[in-house]
Amino acid sequence: MRTVAVVGCGLVGRAWAVSFARGGFEVRLWDPAPGVAEEAARWAREMLFELAHFALVEGAGEAAAGLRPVAALEDAVAAADHVQESAPEREEVKRALFQRLDSLAPATAVLASSSSGIPASSFAAHLPGRARCLVAHPVNPPCLVPVVELVPAPFTAEATVARAEEVMLRAGQVPVRVRREIPGFVLNRLQAALLGEAFELVREGYVSVEDLDRTVRDGLGLRWAFMGPFETIDLNAPGGVRDYVARYGALLAALQRPRCTPRPWDEPLISQIEHERRQRLPAAALPARRRWRDRRLMALLAHRHEAERRFGR
Repeated sequence: MRTVAVVGCGLVGRAWAVSFARGGFEVRLWDPAPGVAEEAARWAREMLFELAHFALVEGAGEAAAGLRPVAALEDAVAAADHVQESAPEREEVKRALFQRLDSLAPATAVLASSSSGIPASSFAAHLPGRARCLVAHPVNPPCLVPVVELVPAPFTAEATVARAEEVMLRAGQVPVRVRREIPGFVLNRLQAALLGEAFELVREGYVSVEDLDRTVRDGLGLRWAFMGPFETIDLNAPGGVRDYVARYGALLAALQRPRCTPRPWDEPLISQIEHERRQRLPAAALPARRRWRDRRLMALLAHRHEAERRFGR
């Protein structure tokens, strides 16, 4: 497999281009909006050299040379071994786009969607080539946060999942196989549970937006940067998981009960959180803060690589 088509070049698509380019693929970028693919390629080239500064990519110049924006969807997918779609999160958009991809891409190409929560069975079930379709859901930006959920539909061939996994490993991602479709997949269901509780704690006046962020950033997030929740609890009781559940299981289960009926995030609550965030960070400063975030992630990844070399994973 040598060529990847990135279809849709917004924040997610352009970061995907970086991942695939650093994996040695020729990357063809296409977006329906004029000039977007070209701008995404420029951004991706700059990002590759920034990653090289942190020793997170080798041969940045060669990788950057493999980025090729194209004007027509046909040119993007004509020789593709893997197509990564990152169009807006609307079922009708993905359905129409996958119809075109299935007719234009080589029969051997994997057709993967970056969908955050719409399963492939919702937009690809009608296609003659549906067996080669699946979701490959990343975290934004995928070139810096490597996990990617591979979510097959009931009709997806096992060979499709295996080929997608091969591409992701070569691109430096960490593929996770979701065994069957579920709305929101795994990562966003976990994120939804945390965000739901966070919004409620702010809504009910228990904590400010900034202090809630501190709780995760300087508390839970420190451990979660290098181990997951099950390993966390396994290490947090003398006898491991079973001992942890015996000590704290009833308490944690009771804390879940009041949230069994989630409430919508209404306008007053959204306005409150928006106001507190804009006091901390004006809207005009968001692009610069995203760049700050990306460089912090690069530094964290570099530290993790060094720590894994010294202490193991």
